[in-house]
Amino acid sequence: MSCCHWKFDTAFTVDASRITFGRGCVREVGDRATALGMGRVALFSDASVARLEFFDTALRSLRDAGLDVVTYTEASVEPTDESFRAAAAFVSETRPDGYVSVGGGSVIDTAKAANLYATYPADFADYVNAPIGAARPVPGPLAPHIACPTTSGTGSEVTGIAIFDLLSLHAKTGIASPELRPSEALVDPDSTDTLPGEVVACSGLDVLSHALESYTARPFTRRAAPAQPGRRPMSQGANPWSDLGSREALGLLGRYLERAVTDAADREAREQTMWAATLAGIAFGNAGVHIPHAMAYAVAGQVRDFHPSGYPGDGPIVPHGMSVILNAPAAFRLTAPADPARHLAAAGHLGADVAGAADADAGPVLADHLVRIMRAVGMPDGLAGVGYAESDATALAAGAWPQQRLLGNAPIDVDEALLANTFRHALRYW
Repeated sequence: MSCCHWKFDTAFTVDASRITFGRGCVREVGDRATALGMGRVALFSDASVARLEFFDTALRSLRDAGLDVVTYTEASVEPTDESFRAAAAFVSETRPDGYVSVGGGSVIDTAKAANLYATYPADFADYVNAPIGAARPVPGPLAPHIACPTTSGTGSEVTGIAIFDLLSLHAKTGIASPELRPSEALVDPDSTDTLPGEVVACSGLDVLSHALESYTARPFTRRAAPAQPGRRPMSQGANPWSDLGSREALGLLGRYLERAVTDAADREAREQTMWAATLAGIAFGNAGVHIPHAMAYAVAGQVRDFHPSGYPGDGPIVPHGMSVILNAPAAFRLTAPADPARHLAAAGHLGADVAGAADADAGPVLADHLVRIMRAVGMPDGLAGVGYAESDATALAAGAWPQQRLLGNAPIDVDEALLANTFRHALRYW
């Protein structure tokens, strides 16, 4: 074929988990697991969540349904390749025929990885995203998995992505496949009632970035068509389906995020923030994220001594949502000229005053509104606030550069020099 029209895709694919949303729905997990044919269930969580009544409710529901339950409560708050391997070893020994995860994105991702490596054993790097790993396709279906998120943030309950720290590189990467997407999601806002405000802020800002990055991603019509229909990537670019979820999530966050962070008793705000998380999860699970998330993996992977309040343990950590939002104002100033109207629309959905704004205003308007939200919910003042300096920009760019799955989804072309400069602009905002 000599014509160029065949080079770009003309269709997009919509994938999503079955979702049940509402207060108290975690009590349905036993019936849901039985309906999926589970008999021996691996119940995944972490040490903190496993002490909560919410976890006990899920465990009771599974046992009341007559299911044999083995519990794994050692999922890491920030998973690593080592913690994924440990979880896979556990299920290889206990041999469950289904999974239930009760926790944040880290717990859900750990259950995804354990399910994958126990079902289709391989060298660990085989399934890891390129260029770090071989990005080998998952050979077939996995065992059923019901995800019960306890934070209003990652959207992992509806995505086929599992993120972890690769210890040898001091950087985050992941595994991405539609087969990893949980069979069902039980999204129960009761789980967020006891979350500290800083955790709600970090997870909610991750949601905000999911929605913004999906909405401003390279359009699916500017992505190369797959060699085979089944090989269309999950990060397929902005499309009409992802736009719906992104716009609604941004509107909800503009109205409710600050309330959810500052008033733990505001059940409406926490419920609506959690609904926004699910909507944004569906959006980015079908469109993909781009520069802020790619930068975030280096920020989290190279942290030296920062540890926020509200998070367990005492080791260095930049929570995922924080590591993303600290880059976002600088990144969106950069991408706005690619589609000023879409960036202004996103700012408007978040609540910014965009009346009379010209195309040249899109980047500043969106970036300034993001900074206002960051300050309102107590985020640090840019990357300097978590311990980075201008001298770190080159190393951070090198750490972000392997995230080609994300960077290739940006609405602009990206190289390491551009990344380093964006890290420099993200050091301080006020």
